[in-house]
Amino acid sequence: MKKTKASASHHDLEVEELRADREQAIAYLKVAMESLYDPEDRAAGLLALRAIAEAYGGLGKIAEDAGISRESLYRALSPNGNPTLKTLIAVLNTVGMRLSVESADHA
Repeated sequence: MKKTKASASHHDLEVEELRADREQAIAYLKVAMESLYDPEDRAAGLLALRAIAEAYGGLGKIAEDAGISRESLYRALSPNGNPTLKTLIAVLNTVGMRLSVESADHA
């Protein structure tokens, strides 16, 4: 009987790709953060930040290093989360990234 290899979930593959290519992870998060401006699509940005956290240490380790309770971080980076600026900055610092500002295009 031939054994079939268990397939990895899309999320697991995404996390592996983000872990393997830091420049891709930065570009991915930059695009995903745009969705935070749209209340209808805010979950995408939060889940992207969660994937980055998982790729660069896991949520438990990131929460510990950022000085946030694990439960609070899970809640903040859930589809209905509403993280504070303090939480966003702490998570980004912990994974070696930071927020930046650029002009909004209002053409």
